[in-house]
Amino acid sequence: MKKLIIINGTTGVGKTSVGRLLFKSLSKSTFLDGDDVWQIHPFVVNEETKEMVHKNIAYILRTYLQSSYENIIFVWVLHQQEIIDLIVNGLSGIKYKLYIFTLIVDEKILLDRIKSDKNNPRDQQIALDRLRSSLKLNTTKIDSSHLSPNEVVDKILLALK
Repeated sequence: MKKLIIINGTTGVGKTSVGRLLFKSLSKSTFLDGDDVWQIHPFVVNEETKEMVHKNIAYILRTYLQSSYENIIFVWVLHQQEIIDLIVNGLSGIKYKLYIFTLIVDEKILLDRIKSDKNNPRDQQIALDRLRSSLKLNTTKIDSSHLSPNEVVDKILLALK
């Protein structure tokens, strides 16, 4: 059965690195970063653009799930259960097994990671708020505070068996 593997968490937890490594580790796989669907200029977050992005993500995931690929990997900041539900509900009628992993980290480690990434400035308070929100999600949590991306991938691969 096809697998939809969602890796989420706040900015700076390593979801893109983990997703790309997982993509290389699994045969017959696809990879989608939700940020790629937000490539709009000017960058505006409102109800219209949020609806557009959610529909586009669901469309792409649906297309992948209907293809010959077996492992669909999707990474994005999904800090609210209703966003996850909205995307998953857009995939109704397709048979697949859903795995949702939320990467979490210690708050101090998160702030250190954000501060050390000079090429990608991020709002620290938003990152902390989304980290706290993601703790409430109905997902499998993986604490990546002291793990390398490869070690996180190993944990995910074990869970997929």
